[in-house]
Amino acid sequence: MSYPVSDWIEYYAAGAPDKIAMREIPSGRNFTYAQMHERVARCAGMLRAKGIERGDRVAYLTLNSTDTMELIFACWRIGAIAVALNFRLTPPELKFILENSETSLCLVDSPFTAIKDALAGNCCVKHWVLTGGMGGESEYETGLAAADTVYEMVEQKLEDQCLLMYSSGTTGTPKGVIITHGMMYFSIASGVSATGTTSDNVSLSNMPLFHIGGLNVTAIPAIWYGSTTVIMRMFDPKMTLDAIDDSDLGVTTLFMVPAAYNALKAMPNVEEIDFSRLKIALCGAEAVPVALCEWWMGKNVIIQEGYGMTETAAVGSLLTKEHIPHRVGSAGKSGMHSRIRIVDEGGKDCAPNVPGEIWFKGAAITPGYWRRPDANAESFVDGWFRSGDIGRMDEEGFLYIEDRVKDMYISGGENVYPAEVENVLYQMPQIVEVAVIGVPCEKFGETGCVYAAVKADAVLELSEVQSHVTAQLAKFKHPSHLRIVKALPRTASGKVQKFILRDQFSQG
Repeated sequence: MSYPVSDWIEYYAAGAPDKIAMREIPSGRNFTYAQMHERVARCAGMLRAKGIERGDRVAYLTLNSTDTMELIFACWRIGAIAVALNFRLTPPELKFILENSETSLCLVDSPFTAIKDALAGNCCVKHWVLTGGMGGESEYETGLAAADTVYEMVEQKLEDQCLLMYSSGTTGTPKGVIITHGMMYFSIASGVSATGTTSDNVSLSNMPLFHIGGLNVTAIPAIWYGSTTVIMRMFDPKMTLDAIDDSDLGVTTLFMVPAAYNALKAMPNVEEIDFSRLKIALCGAEAVPVALCEWWMGKNVIIQEGYGMTETAAVGSLLTKEHIPHRVGSAGKSGMHSRIRIVDEGGKDCAPNVPGEIWFKGAAITPGYWRRPDANAESFVDGWFRSGDIGRMDEEGFLYIEDRVKDMYISGGENVYPAEVENVLYQMPQIVEVAVIGVPCEKFGETGCVYAAVKADAVLELSEVQSHVTAQLAKFKHPSHLRIVKALPRTASGKVQKFILRDQFSQG
């Protein structure tokens, strides 16, 4: 049986019209659920006036803003499909996504007008709408003021597509991930069950809204359960700490990638911040170093590690607080609406604690990639989605993330998972961020190369690295090379782009 999609904003606009739905920093804009309902209705009317119909694709090239949220919900109200664009991409990369998705309209934030100018007339987009993302005069605000209102959502089913997000490209060319209304709903429901979130929570949304974690771990779920989301234009360590410390904002819920938690940790005023209101601190996008979790526990901030990806609408598994601290380092158990298997190269289930590829199945899993039958054939086996990540599951069903399949390397006939080595290296006080890759080795086939960013004025030598890992890691896991860098190359979602590091190493 298929169920219809409900309009969450309409529901809360009727039941709690004066409650604040969205706050925006640093602009200071606030919108109640009644006001958001009105603005979404006008945005939907504006889209229809420009010829956008059910199934059409509407993109957003924006920093985080309430405008972005309104556009997404307006798309869903009329049955259109929102297309998330990573503003860090170049015009040719964005053109590929726009052409591949056949986008009809694109909302563009003021910092990206040069990108719009480079693409306008050079791709399939018929309508470009400019926004300042902070209120004030803009084409977007003018369009809302002139538009008819659309208050009623067109009938849609849970299996209908609502969002198109392109993979972040840690391994190469991005693929469009089909995301349905049902995926969003069941992923949010799994997260709520594992965190105990209520309508009293206040979520800080400071991760990019073009990334599934930024969108469907804090921003969209806050609307789903009728609470308040605080939209930050983009991640800024100082602004984030100020928001957490602000009793008037009352932030209770946070999701960030490990690099962002590290950035807060490194801020000189972190010891002065009041973290007592922060009840839910979620972390994901890559394996979370145990040392990082332990540092934050010293501030009474309990980081709940989760595991997921765009293809799982964010939440695939999540560690609940009741299993912390003795399960720190685990990504928890599978979500309420998903199943997980650990599978060997022959397609058979691995024994407990034996690493293998993580496979997913369930209501929150993507039905496939946009117009990529080749990728679908490669990624799905008998209804199971192959994540491309390596993990292990213990006897009680707790998941531990080891690494990407493509990041694992073989040294002297033994599998080495870089994330395990990185976890140990993060214990070193000099290191701010670190990544390990496999590189050619005449003696062992492959060996490890450490790329590390260190604290200001700190010195790190290969001998120190090797000495540190000796007591904790087998000899074949010891790295043979060290490169010091200012920062690691990352996607906008915070994942390290190891293919760039491999290219750098091969170039000498």
